[in-house]
Amino acid sequence: MKIIGYLIQKEFIQILRNKAILPMMTILPIIQLIVLSNAASNEVKNINLVIVDQDFSEYSRLLTSKVNSNERFTLKLATNNQNEAMEAIQANEADIILTIPAKFERDFLKAQSPALQILVNAINGQQATVGAGYLTNIIGSFNQDISSEIIRIPEGPRIGSISLESRNWYNPEIEYSHFMAPGILAELTALLTIVLSAMNVVRERELGTIEQINVTPIQKWQFILGKLVPFLCVGLVLLTVGLIASKLIFDIPMLGNLGILFGYAVINLIAVLGLGLLISNFADTQQQAIFVAFFFILIFVLMCGLFTPIDSMPKWAQILTIPNPLAHFISVSRKVLMKGGGLLDIRKEIIYTIFLAIIFNSLAIWSYKKQS
Repeated sequence: MKIIGYLIQKEFIQILRNKAILPMMTILPIIQLIVLSNAASNEVKNINLVIVDQDFSEYSRLLTSKVNSNERFTLKLATNNQNEAMEAIQANEADIILTIPAKFERDFLKAQSPALQILVNAINGQQATVGAGYLTNIIGSFNQDISSEIIRIPEGPRIGSISLESRNWYNPEIEYSHFMAPGILAELTALLTIVLSAMNVVRERELGTIEQINVTPIQKWQFILGKLVPFLCVGLVLLTVGLIASKLIFDIPMLGNLGILFGYAVINLIAVLGLGLLISNFADTQQQAIFVAFFFILIFVLMCGLFTPIDSMPKWAQILTIPNPLAHFISVSRKVLMKGGGLLDIRKEIIYTIFLAIIFNSLAIWSYKKQS
C-alpha cells in the first residue's frame, strides 16, 4: 500500500504543477455547462409558417389568428395562392404550409369534417416533426373550441363532453435546461476525465520520466491504480463544481440522494479512466492520444441519449449503447436528480458500469508495457 500511496502522491504533485488542470476543473466546465444547456435544446421555436387561406371565412380567419398568436410560430406569409406558398418553402423561407381549403366553414358547420393540409419542409427532421405536432395541437384546440360553441341540443339532457387534462411529471414547466443540464454535467465529467487520463501516460513517456518508474519493481496494476485514483478525485471535483453551478445558474431539481449519484459517479469514472489509460498505453504522442480519445468521444456523445432518445434509435444502435459509460451516467444523473430515483431504479446502469470498469481496467493493466 505504501508503493501505491507514493504513486498517488506523485500524481497529485504532477497534477497540481500543471497550470491547465485547475481551469479545466472549474472555469471550463461552468462555461460549457452554461453554453450547452442553453443552446442544446430539443425545444423548437421560431417556426416559419405560411398560411394559404382559400376560404376567406370567419372560421378561417379565427384559425389563422389562433395559430399566429402562438409564440412558436412566425407567420411569414398569408396568401390564397398555393404556388406562392410552395415557392416560399422551396426558397427555404418557410418550414410549414397550412392550407385552409375552400368551403372550410360550410363543411365544418355541416359536420362534414373539412380536411386541412399541412406541408412540412422535412430537411430539418426535428423542426418538421415537432413543428407539425405543435400545429396539430393548435388545430385540435381550435376544433374543440368551435365545436363547443356550435353544438346545441334543443331538448333532452345535455350530453357531457370528455375533459382531458395532462400533467408533466418530473419537469412540470418543460424547462429544457433542467432536462439538459444533468445530462451535460455527466457528459462533461466523463469526457474531461477520459481526455486527461489518455494524455497522462503519454505525457510522461514524452518527457522520459516514465522510464524511471519502469526500472522499479512496481507492478503493472499498482502503476495503473496509482494513475487512476488522482484522476478519480479530479472527476469528482468536476462533478461537484458542475452540480453547484447547475443549481445556482439553472436551479435544477435535486430530488434524489446525492450520495447515490456520487457513488455511481465513482464507478463510472473508474470505467472511463480505465478506457483513457488503455488509450494512453497504445499512443506514442499526446496528439495521437487526443485523436483516439475523440474518436470514442464522438461515438459516445452521439449515442448516449443526450440529444436523441435511445428508444428512438434502431435496435442495433440501442445494443451499442450498452458499452457506452456516458449513456449510463446521463441516465443515472437524470433519474436521481429529476425523479428522485434510488438504487433499485439505477441497478441496471450500476451492473453494466461495473462490468465496463472491470473490462477497461483489466485491458489497461494487461496492455501496459513495463520495460526494465
